[in-house]
Amino acid sequence: MARYQLTLAYDGTDFFGSQRQANKRTVQGELEKALCKLGWAGDSVLMSGRTDTGVHATRQVSAFDLDWSHSGEELVRALNAVLPADMAVHEARTAHPSFHPRFDASFRRYRYRLFCQPLRHPIRERFAWRVSPAIKGNSLAETARLFLGTHDFSAYGSPTTPGGGTVRTVMKAEWSQAEQDEWHFEVQANAFLYRMVRRLVFVQVAVAQGKVPTAAVARSLAEQVSSGKRNELPAGLAPAHGLTLVEVAYA
Repeated sequence: MARYQLTLAYDGTDFFGSQRQANKRTVQGELEKALCKLGWAGDSVLMSGRTDTGVHATRQVSAFDLDWSHSGEELVRALNAVLPADMAVHEARTAHPSFHPRFDASFRRYRYRLFCQPLRHPIRERFAWRVSPAIKGNSLAETARLFLGTHDFSAYGSPTTPGGGTVRTVMKAEWSQAEQDEWHFEVQANAFLYRMVRRLVFVQVAVAQGKVPTAAVARSLAEQVSSGKRNELPAGLAPAHGLTLVEVAYA
């Protein structure tokens, strides 16, 4: 019996998120069903974090204990042979018996994709948010810089546990132009609040469309800011289908 660390990729379109739920198709549930076919007898696999319904991943991390007498490469092949087509294992290796993919992570990185077009594009919209009217790239960059460092992000998400804290440290928050009409937001932090990335993107787009001033974002991050100042920001979230978990790193 050994603890294994898996790296997973999945198209989140047809999943009700990553966390197991009764009577709903989830990433954790499909992984556990696949493992049972290989003789796994555990109660629950461990995940590096929860992704919302519709959110994708290229490097989600999971861990579990398994009596497996073959190599990690053979475990990858065996799992991929029984997993559904919209998810796959890319790597499997043994880990320390106490390894926990969530609590041992040093940072996580997400990418959000959007493109600016007035008319819908069914293919692109599977993995990116179509935004109209168009946004201003210099405004995106200016707003993103405000998120760097350690702040109370309570205006941008809710705690992942009841009564949990809302202070997080963001190490990277950058926009890049992938195509003439497409933008990518890369954000890396020690941890994220529930729905924090989608909220960050929504607010930045609102600023870039001239719907809210950059100063309102700065005020929302200020220490001991009143709830009224946080409520200056428009309500809403960027759609889940534009978001991808791209890295979970360990020291």
